[in-house]
Amino acid sequence: MTRRMHRRSFGLIMLLLAIVAVAPGVSIVAGLLLMVFPAFQMILGQNMPVFPRRIAARPIPTMHLAALVLRAVPVLRSLEKLIHPRWPTPLDATKRAVGAVVVLLNITLLFTPVPLSNIVPALVIALISLAYLEEDGILLSIAMLASIVVLAIELVVVWETVLGGKRLFDLWS
Repeated sequence: MTRRMHRRSFGLIMLLLAIVAVAPGVSIVAGLLLMVFPAFQMILGQNMPVFPRRIAARPIPTMHLAALVLRAVPVLRSLEKLIHPRWPTPLDATKRAVGAVVVLLNITLLFTPVPLSNIVPALVIALISLAYLEEDGILLSIAMLASIVVLAIELVVVWETVLGGKRLFDLWS
């Protein structure tokens, strides 16, 4: 499937994995897959995602995937009315920047110690992937700005968590 889509396959794989990453419990696996395969490969400038044979040959549990897709289709249809190719961007430069931002969002998705904190980074990754998939430069700019805001908030949350832990440690000492 990815061979037929070429450069757009990064966006599709990111979108599917980001939708899966919204769900608590599987967000860690989806986040790791999202970071390792499409994001790092985009940073490296590859033309399309390449999966190891072991993963590529493994069947996807279609019952769970179909239920997820059925829930996502109405939302994606309504978004499709707003998202369309406009304000073209250089694809190679955009691909590397998108990959770097997705890696940073995945780090927050995986390592932020706040329950349900995976939802917002996963939704921003989904927004980035939609913009990348549809080659919508305006939406991509908005999504990148949203990712900067999310990363700043996540940084503050982690910093305050560290300071809170230090204060607790100081109280016990």
